[in-house]
Order: sequence, then C-alpha cells, then structure tokens
Amino acid sequence: MPALFNFEVHTPYRYFYSGKAQVVILTLADGEIGIYANHAPFTAVVVTGVLRIKDSDGNWRVAFVSDGILEVKEHKNVLMVDCAEWPEEIDKERALESKEQAEKNLNDENFKFETDKAKNKLRRAENRLKVLETGNSEK
Repeated sequence: MPALFNFEVHTPYRYFYSGKAQVVILTLADGEIGIYANHAPFTAVVVTGVLRIKDSDGNWRVAFVSDGILEVKEHKNVLMVDCAEWPEEIDKERALESKEQAEKNLNDENFKFETDKAKNKLRRAENRLKVLETGNSEK
C-alpha cells in the first residue's frame, strides 16, 4: 500500500476537504506539482486551477480551486484557497456565461485597463469547465 499523508483544504467559508491522500496534484505559480507522503516541507502560492486528490482507496477526486497558499509540513498538508468546488457544485451555464463575458471584455477596447481582471475571470471559468469535463472519473 502506498504511503499516505494528511491533507486539508480550507476556504474562508468552509472546511472543504480533510482526509488521507496518496498524492495531491495542483498548480503553483511556477507550474504543476505533485505532493506525496514525506515531501519536503515548503510553502507556495497556488493559482486557480484543477485540484486532483488520489485518496487512501486509490480513487481520484477532482475539484476547482482558486488562488491561495499551500503549506506542506511533516505531519499535515494544508491548502488555503479563496474558493473550492466539487464538480457537482459547479453551475455549468454560469461558468459558460462567465467565460463568454471574460472573452468579450478581453477583446473590448473599453476594457483595456481591466485585462488582468478579465484574464482571471476567464481562467476561473475555464478551470471550472475543465473540472466538469473531468469529473471524478480521472485516472
């Protein structure tokens, strides 16, 4: 049996996940990373993306997470993000509308000073849709 470690995900509004994991994969500011048991301690900036958790039974769980901080310690790993959602919590129509609006704003000359805001909105919408496409069936 693979080594397990404690993993938690917190948002300002709820305790999103707590359990044992074999591996956790997520996106940091400088690229994607996989965390395994006995990983060297570190703290890093997490960017909006897809969170993948391989639980103690070997099943993959997939979720959307927004920007935040990952803290890897000897006995516990904690991800603190602004927002985290399981696939069943994501409103597909709202994500599609948000993506469409962000793309429109990026191409609109009147929004040239709000491109960072539109890019962030687009990234969130695209990653929510990616989580919906992937669901909990990822291997």
